[in-house]
Amino acid sequence: MEYFRPIAMTDPARPAGALTLAGGWCWFDRVEVLSRAAAARIITASEVPAPVLHRLTAARPAFAGLALDRPRLMGILNVTPDSFSDGGRFLAAEPAVEQARAMAAGAEIIDIGGESTRPGAAEVPVAEEIARTAPVIRALRAGGLTAPISIDTRKAPVAEAALEAGASIVNDVSAFDFDPSLGALVAGTGAPVILMHAQGVPATMQDDPRYGDVLLDVYDALATRLARAEALGIDRARIMLDPGIGFGKTQAHNLSLLRGLSLFHGLGCPILLGTSRKRFIGSIGGAPVAQDRAPGSIATALQGVAQGVQLVRVHDVAETRQALRLWQAMNTDHLESDQ
Repeated sequence: MEYFRPIAMTDPARPAGALTLAGGWCWFDRVEVLSRAAAARIITASEVPAPVLHRLTAARPAFAGLALDRPRLMGILNVTPDSFSDGGRFLAAEPAVEQARAMAAGAEIIDIGGESTRPGAAEVPVAEEIARTAPVIRALRAGGLTAPISIDTRKAPVAEAALEAGASIVNDVSAFDFDPSLGALVAGTGAPVILMHAQGVPATMQDDPRYGDVLLDVYDALATRLARAEALGIDRARIMLDPGIGFGKTQAHNLSLLRGLSLFHGLGCPILLGTSRKRFIGSIGGAPVAQDRAPGSIATALQGVAQGVQLVRVHDVAETRQALRLWQAMNTDHLESDQ
């Protein structure tokens, strides 16, 4: 089997005949062909098989009402006592609501989670996870927040309570592996869903992750999960995919995925990138404290945007938004604020 990774470019002076990547702000005219059985080679875009080329170029439908013709930010709100970066800071409803409102000034989506999925984290009982998340979502809606809210959960009852409270999106780090009934719930409600790749469960996923070829293995796994979701009746237009940086991956695996992110456009869905404050950023950047990893997190976010990633999940919303505005001013033919 061959895999086709478009070589994404952003220079506004694009050559004649270059194709728009996933209907967004990047373009390409060359493609790297990857295979498990042969060395990589470069071909022109015109040599790519027609069905693959269509998936690489087609504009992505709006996701939860958000057009995906420009990069979007998802702000992270952990209402947990033990998340690796900000555990305990927003466990009470009042500071959680205040933080969500502050993030909404720069992030188009607020992602609320009541169970830490950091390496080594233990499972949280369903009732406790609901008690942490649903009241915050309800308070945000009652206070007038209109931005899409994502519920970060692996469990159908938690997602159901969150959707009833006003959440718009389901973000499942297990891609329906942990709780198969979550797929039926998403199919029945019509909610948009984010399906992430993970090798193993949080408690053990970093013990000894192994891949034959991490980029191709993750691509195949996401293709399988995408097909399963479609078989459940979830339209592809409602699905976003996440390669799962840091979830059952070593530092080397994470870097390989970041270098090859544009490959995942071949699945025909928008892509989410979540690297914010993760351990490999601290290891490479010399920042042992998670809260000190904003510069490295921004560097990886811009790496994703330069390969056409449509949604970036971040803790440091204002800082990432500023960096994104400058990146767009330097690398595209318009300013982010003009769109």
